[in-house]
Parts: sequence; structure tokens; C-alpha cells
Amino acid sequence: MTIRFVLLVNKQGQTRLAQYYEYLTIEERRALEGEIVRKCLSRSDSQCSFIEHRNHKVVYRRYASLFFLVGVDGDENELAILEFIHCLVETMDRYFGNVCELDIMFHLEKAHFILEEMVMNGCVVEINKSNILTPIQLMDKNS
Repeated sequence: MTIRFVLLVNKQGQTRLAQYYEYLTIEERRALEGEIVRKCLSRSDSQCSFIEHRNHKVVYRRYASLFFLVGVDGDENELAILEFIHCLVETMDRYFGNVCELDIMFHLEKAHFILEEMVMNGCVVEINKSNILTPIQLMDKNS
């Protein structure tokens, strides 16, 4: 599974978390985010959660007021990516207690930490929620 980027965006299209696993300049990132966010947010609930954009396939899912968008290569399995998104949300729910936009905004470093425990160099390396949360919980105890 080769993930190119992960974006968390609110309903107004504001990016709350962005993690890229391939090099893009700031201008390229800004343009890519703007185009993808507009495409995803304009789709209705009855449309599927996959779109093709340039050389990426974007899989997205809405949870409450946040959209989780994952850009992958064109030959990736969309359902596996949806399962990854769901696992990410469940892990954040377990840590934050029903994750919301404010949790991401005020604890951005912890949200990045959770994502980094799950994905390394664009490959999903861990999906066990307890294994993902153990290091961050240890950090919380020590601080």
C-alpha cells in the first residue's frame, strides 16, 4: 500500500492536518489540496468516496465535521484505504475520546504522532490500536 498523502479537512475546506510521503513544493501542495478538497467537498453523500485526480486516486471519508482524505497510487485497493481511514479514526477516537476538529487543532503533534505510528514512508506498518497508542500514552505519563 503506497500512500502519497493524508489530509484532514473540515467542512469549510480548511486543512487541519497534512502529511505528505512524497516531495512537493509548498505551491504544489497548496494547489493539490485546493483542487482535491473542492472536488471532495462538492460531492454528495450518494456518490462514491473515490476520485481520480492527476496521477493519484483519492479515497475520502467524512466523520462528523472532518473529512479524511488519502491519496494513493492508481492501482491501490480503495476498500483497503477506507479500512485504513476507519482504523485511523478509531485510534484517534480511543486517544482523544470521540475525536473532533478541536482535538486535531489543539493537539496537532499528537495527531501527527498517531499517524506516524501507523504509516512509515507511505506504507501502513501498524494497525493494532494498542500498539499505536502505547508510546504516546507513555509520553503523556512522563510529561
